Amino acid sequence: MNALTAPISRRGFVGTAAAAVASTALHAPLSSLAQPASPKIKLGIDNFAVRALKLKGRDIVDYAASLNVDTLFITDLPSLGSLKESDAGELRRYATDKGVEILLGSWSICPTSKTFRKDWGTAEEHLALGLKLSKALGSPVFRVVLGAREDRRTPGGIEARIADTVKVLQSQKALASDLGVKVAVENHAGDMAADELISLIEAGGKEWVGANMDSGNAAWTLENPLDSLEKLAPYALTTSLRDSAIWESEKGCKVQWTAMGDGGVVDLKRYFERYAKLCPHVAVNIETIGGFAIELPYLDPGFWEAWPKKSAADFASFLALARRGKAMAQYDGNDPQKQRDELERSIKYCRETLGLGVKPAKA
Repeated sequence: MNALTAPISRRGFVGTAAAAVASTALHAPLSSLAQPASPKIKLGIDNFAVRALKLKGRDIVDYAASLNVDTLFITDLPSLGSLKESDAGELRRYATDKGVEILLGSWSICPTSKTFRKDWGTAEEHLALGLKLSKALGSPVFRVVLGAREDRRTPGGIEARIADTVKVLQSQKALASDLGVKVAVENHAGDMAADELISLIEAGGKEWVGANMDSGNAAWTLENPLDSLEKLAPYALTTSLRDSAIWESEKGCKVQWTAMGDGGVVDLKRYFERYAKLCPHVAVNIETIGGFAIELPYLDPGFWEAWPKKSAADFASFLALARRGKAMAQYDGNDPQKQRDELERSIKYCRETLGLGVKPAKA
C-alpha cells in the first residue's frame, strides 16, 4: 500500500488532493495539439440523446441517415420497434441501404441493482435476448449496464453488485460465443469508476466482455474523463460520449453535462488526440444529455463511505477540473428541440473542430 492508496480522513483526503492539484502537470498541452484526430474514426449518435423525439425503428435510422453519420447506437430495445429477430434483420437491411451501421444496447443486467427492471424477465433472459437481437441487427456488440450510483450504498457495496453482474455474464458466455457477439458494460450513472469496471471485465472474461466508455459518467465517479479514457481504452468496444461542465460548490462540486465544446471543462482536443492513438477503431457515438446538474458533496462527512478505495491521485486530477470550471444555468433538458439542437451541434463540432467521422456532412 502506498501513500496514494492508504486510507486517510475525509479532510486529509481532500487536503492531499488539493495539494496535488497545485503541483500536477498531468494534462499539460502537447505540441501536436493543433492536429485533429484521424478522420477515419467513425462518428455516430446514441439515440438516447434525442429520446424525447420518441423515434423507433426506421424513423431513428432515417434521422441518423439525415445527419450522414457512420453509426447509430440504439441503446434501448423498445426503440427497435419490435423485439422479433426477423424484424431486427429487416431493420439491419434498411439501415445498410441508408449507409448506417447499427450498434445495440440495453440497460441493467444486475438483478440486485436498484435500476433493474423485473418486467423484462430475468437478467439472464434479458441478456440472451439482447445478444440474439444484436446478431440479427449485425451489431458485433451488445451494450449493458450494471446500475447507478445508488448501488454503491447497497449491501456489500459496488463490489457485491459487480459479482452479481459477472454471474449473469458468465451464464450467457456460450451463447455469446456461438453468436459471435461481445458484451460492452458501461460505466453508468456513477455506478463504477474505471478501475472497478476493469475488474468486472477481467472477471467476466476480457476476450468477450469489454467497455462502453461514457465520458460524462466518468465525471459522476469523480474522475477526469481523460484519466478514464487512458484506463478503459484497451477494453473499449463502444462509446457514449459528451462534454461536462464541473464547478465547485459549497458541499463539493457540481457536474452538468453539455453539448460537445459548449462550456465544458474537458480538453476535447487532447481527449481525441489520445483516443486516436488508443482506440481508433472504436466508433465515437455522441450522447448529449443536458439541462441539470448533480452535486458531489465530497466535503460532507458521509460521502466517502461509498468511495472507500478512491485514490488521492485520481481525485486530484478531477478536482483540477472543478477548480477551473464555471457554473451553468439549468434548463429543460427534456425539450425535444433542445435535445436535437444539442446533438446536431455536437456532431458538427466533432466533424469541423475534432476531425471525426468517415462521412462528410451533408450539403
